[in-house]
Amino acid sequence: MTGSRHYTYAGAGVDTDAAAALVDRLAPLARTTARAGTAGGLGGFGAVYDLEREGFRDPLLVAATDGVGTKLLLAEAVGRHDGIGIDLVAMSVNDLLVQGAQPLFFLDYFATGRLDPERAFQVLEGVVEGCRQADCALAGGETAELPGLYAGRTYDLAGFAVGAVERDRVLPRSDLEPGDCVLALESSGLHANGYSLVRAIVTGEDIDLAGAAPFAPDQALGDVLLCPTRIYARALRPALAAGDVKALAHITGGGLAANLARVLPAGTQVTLDGAALRLPPLFDWLRVAGGLNADTLFGTFNCGAGMLLIAAAGTAERIRQGLDGQGVRAWPVGTVTAGRGPAVVIESPEAAWRS
Repeated sequence: MTGSRHYTYAGAGVDTDAAAALVDRLAPLARTTARAGTAGGLGGFGAVYDLEREGFRDPLLVAATDGVGTKLLLAEAVGRHDGIGIDLVAMSVNDLLVQGAQPLFFLDYFATGRLDPERAFQVLEGVVEGCRQADCALAGGETAELPGLYAGRTYDLAGFAVGAVERDRVLPRSDLEPGDCVLALESSGLHANGYSLVRAIVTGEDIDLAGAAPFAPDQALGDVLLCPTRIYARALRPALAAGDVKALAHITGGGLAANLARVLPAGTQVTLDGAALRLPPLFDWLRVAGGLNADTLFGTFNCGAGMLLIAAAGTAERIRQGLDGQGVRAWPVGTVTAGRGPAVVIESPEAAWRS
């Protein structure tokens, strides 16, 4: 049977010309992220990478994937999309660091109901900036226009990072032991976790995102909440290269205790000092505005510590000074002990409150 109308892909809501123009516009930026192993460019069917040219002796590949979650809805509400791409890169490359791996290349997936080329470019320009901060190559990606699956210009993101680590430098190390020191590495803010709770507080308390942040009156609250995730790759490179780090924990969903517990060997515990985890003003404001108890607060947010690092007590201060020289504040928050109880305990959590 012959249809009575003539259909086109564009008429069905998919503009392949706009997608191609977006790739052409993005390609010169992506080339600025190239590394020694980069081969080819955007637009191919797959990304090719020459690992031998990176100079590894006996490498293991490490892969990670993540998204940005409901922080996307906050970006939509505020009307800012320029930092979301940095978040996307950060969430995956920071996971690679936990294995001791050096980020090598990154791929993105951008899906939307109707392609808004300018909005998409803002997002993907952020991806390029994130790759620059991580010193990894943007090796490729996919832009998918999916009318019917996503409403209007609504979009979602996924990211995929690949790194490499020498076999004898994989983290966590087997010599992690009682007496080792736990350092907190300062976060840039909420990073990309806990936004369902943040949005519930903002909506439930009828808080104006365009208004001044109660704890930072020179900034709009929405802008503070959208601050991009810190990428720790450059700052940690010297300590990782020197072999001084015994373990790292990227503080994402589940908060401080749950993520640190993932890298602790059996028979060890960590007690985190609540007073040392003194909340930055943003997190203390969320605690008060949302009536959050300690379990919810520390079990949802990074609370100012985007990464936890474990090192021998004798090297922790050298690592701290090195990180400070790289622009990342770090400070001791706990000690590894022997024990078979809960893997991580936050002692006197209320001591972290600012008010």
